[in-house]
Amino acid sequence: MRSTPFQPLKRGAPLPYKLLAGVEACRAGWLVVSAKLQGVSMLPQAPEVLASFADVLDCRPGFTVLAVHLPVGLPDPAVPGGRSCDRLARGLLGAHRGAAVFSPPSRSAVEDPEGKGLSAVARALLPKIAELNRDVASYHQRTVYEFHPELSFYQLNEDRPLRHRKRTVAGIEERTALLSERVKGMERILERRPPAVDLARLLDACAGLWTARRIAARSVSRLPESPEWDEQGVRMELVR
Repeated sequence: MRSTPFQPLKRGAPLPYKLLAGVEACRAGWLVVSAKLQGVSMLPQAPEVLASFADVLDCRPGFTVLAVHLPVGLPDPAVPGGRSCDRLARGLLGAHRGAAVFSPPSRSAVEDPEGKGLSAVARALLPKIAELNRDVASYHQRTVYEFHPELSFYQLNEDRPLRHRKRTVAGIEERTALLSERVKGMERILERRPPAVDLARLLDACAGLWTARRIAARSVSRLPESPEWDEQGVRMELVR
């Protein structure tokens, strides 16, 4: 009697869509602005806040692409001016918008609860940076990508830096207009903004969703073009 070759168990039919998201750290956890991408049509979902980044990774159905606005991959030791991707991003954005790109802490500094020697921005985000880099391993980088909202808006604005700061009335209007032109259903996202999430942060996450769509379409640009890795084998790059 001829034996039957082993066949792996099937885990159900593949989804008819890809699930994408832009992710921002916030006080209550992680703000996730997601959408279902089917063909060329993207259907935004209601924004939500998840307690931990592990919860984001464990969502079912799982995300195809996550664009996260925090450093993924940390230098050790620290380098003046940050990683190559940080310096290149500032060069693209110019003096005014480039100032929003802060230098991340080194991997060893993340273990220092006092954040000695760090900028005020890096010190405030230290717990979130530590959480992200604890949970994201090199194999997650098929799904998890680092973006910066100012780079995403730079791309949306035909490779020109924005004119206004994001927390000003003019800055909110400038960013909302750019996103509304490209993301159908933006009004659904804005109308269902979670409590305690400010509008500027929500727009940053929406910019991440736009970049996630570009990643899924393989039309994204990478900084730097030649990959760099940290000591844990995690790529240090920004996508836009």
